[in-house]
Amino acid sequence: MEKVFEFLKEAGTYYIATCDKDQPRVRPFGTVNIFEGKLYIQSGKVKPFAKQIEKNPKTEICAFKNGEWIRIEATLIEDDRTEPRKSMLDAYPELRAMYNENDGNTVVYYLKDATAVISSFTKAPEVIKF
Repeated sequence: MEKVFEFLKEAGTYYIATCDKDQPRVRPFGTVNIFEGKLYIQSGKVKPFAKQIEKNPKTEICAFKNGEWIRIEATLIEDDRTEPRKSMLDAYPELRAMYNENDGNTVVYYLKDATAVISSFTKAPEVIKF
């Protein structure tokens, strides 16, 4: 999981795919954090993303850096405790202009039953399950 975290952090931007009825949706994200041994991402509850995850929590994440790419299949689980929201916002203080751990809008999800595959054109894929 640490290797997946480092990959996403170094990539800076990663993309998450969700389902909106029968239409796939992909959007850029940039927040990633480890809290209590789980990998977390963050969004706003008012965004379409949160509504799509509520209906279907299965997702795929993709990022590219230095000639390698990662694809992560996972189920996103909302953690509605204040502590993981605060940890995420402490890791990204620039987001505090828009979010607060107690604002009723900030939402964090951890990745459950995740399988990450790191690939490139020059070596065999590396599979990481967490």
